[in-house]
Amino acid sequence: MLTPDQAYPQLFIAVQTSGLFADSKTFVDLEPLCSPQEINRAYLEQCGSPEFDLGSFVAEFFRAEEVPNVRSDASSDICEHIRKLWPVLTRKPETLSEYSSRLPLLKPYIVPGGRFNEIYYWDSYFTQLGLAAQGEGELLRAMVDNFADLINTLGFIPNGNRSYFCSRSQPPFFALMVELLQSEGDTEAYARYFDALEREYRFWMDGADALASKRAYRRVTLSEWGVVNRYWDDVATARQESYIEDVELSEKSAQDTQQLYRNLRAGAESGWDFSSRWCVDDSLTTIRTTELLPVDLNTLLYLLESTLARAAAATGHIASEQRYALAAEARGEIIQKRFFDNQAGYFVDLESGSMTSTKRLTLATLFPLFAGIATEEQAASVVAVVEQRLLRKGGWVTTDVHSGEQWDAPNGWAPLQWIAFIGLNNYGFNELAQEAASAWLQTNEIIFRQHGKMIEKYNVEQPELLSGGGEYAVQDGFGWSNGVYLALRKAMGLGV
Repeated sequence: MLTPDQAYPQLFIAVQTSGLFADSKTFVDLEPLCSPQEINRAYLEQCGSPEFDLGSFVAEFFRAEEVPNVRSDASSDICEHIRKLWPVLTRKPETLSEYSSRLPLLKPYIVPGGRFNEIYYWDSYFTQLGLAAQGEGELLRAMVDNFADLINTLGFIPNGNRSYFCSRSQPPFFALMVELLQSEGDTEAYARYFDALEREYRFWMDGADALASKRAYRRVTLSEWGVVNRYWDDVATARQESYIEDVELSEKSAQDTQQLYRNLRAGAESGWDFSSRWCVDDSLTTIRTTELLPVDLNTLLYLLESTLARAAAATGHIASEQRYALAAEARGEIIQKRFFDNQAGYFVDLESGSMTSTKRLTLATLFPLFAGIATEEQAASVVAVVEQRLLRKGGWVTTDVHSGEQWDAPNGWAPLQWIAFIGLNNYGFNELAQEAASAWLQTNEIIFRQHGKMIEKYNVEQPELLSGGGEYAVQDGFGWSNGVYLALRKAMGLGV
């Protein structure tokens, strides 16, 4: 399973530094029409010629993947629009070129849309919420089966089903997918996916047993209270899908180049690519993702441990049930006592060296409420802060920092709206949950009426404007926006 830079070393660098494509992802997603050996031989034979044209060469040896057009009518009903989008965003099992960067999956799956013609890990859970809301149970089950197969094949779920994503994962929502199936009446879900759940847990906890002699290894860090987790990537080179962007950033940063690249990749594993959350200041040149212990990641691992305990109980693994229940209890206590900044009044990320608060407020502060870890007093404090600082006209803003990065103000993102909605309701803040959710639904509807699209992220400070920021243009589709829109409507007693 070669990545594009391994398959075509010289050609990869030439294309990604040439400006041939405005988006670095374009080249690594092209389908090669023959073997890397043939392509490399032809390139080395031709590239020195005065008549050589790089664009013509790429067009001769590669082709773009077919992507159906997203067509819509802004005057139509949004829920019906989304229902019609599922087939457009669905990719069926197919025979791919053995040299394609896209990894084949055994069953149908939903892609986000736009430039994203592959499945994405954490996106998929929120997409599945919409599938469940509209009765698409067969497709929901197929997607979970695909993730279980990836775990069984690779030992983990990669960022997406591309070869160049296979050095990292994304926020671990597989356990919540299993819980979703179970809640939808699939009484065999715990038993069917127990082995896959365990294997994913081993991936995130790899090296934990050897931390006495080493403070940190891959995704685990030893604190004075126990083992906690961080985001990581096993590779320390420029991301292939953002190659020139990473190289240019390295020229501006004082950070060691390999460390910078690993922090960028770890930021991509977090799903928040990118945010001032990961930086020393508000500039990406100071990104330090691997030096932070994220509250949302550790909350998701608490939920994974909790699901494993329930799945073990349901399948008669008594010793495993006790082990995972104790692990969840220990992690929950760490989150409750150590990730809550008493002075600031909200949950934070920790700096792994000093184990002190970063003091940065982000919507990740609501994950312990989503999981039911927070005390009543902590929840009340968190809600008071986020209502004052992060609630906007169009929903919840991700942070109150305007850095130009897409996971900062003024943008709001569908998955975090759902986390906030559930977290607030868990602690009785139903009126605020409804208010913010209604604002988010209206923001989606404003953009749909203007453009006939469901998009990746929204400007919640000025809902009538398209969102921006980040490394690429606003994307149309859009899997998790569709899913959360429907799930919120269903939860609020509205039609879907």
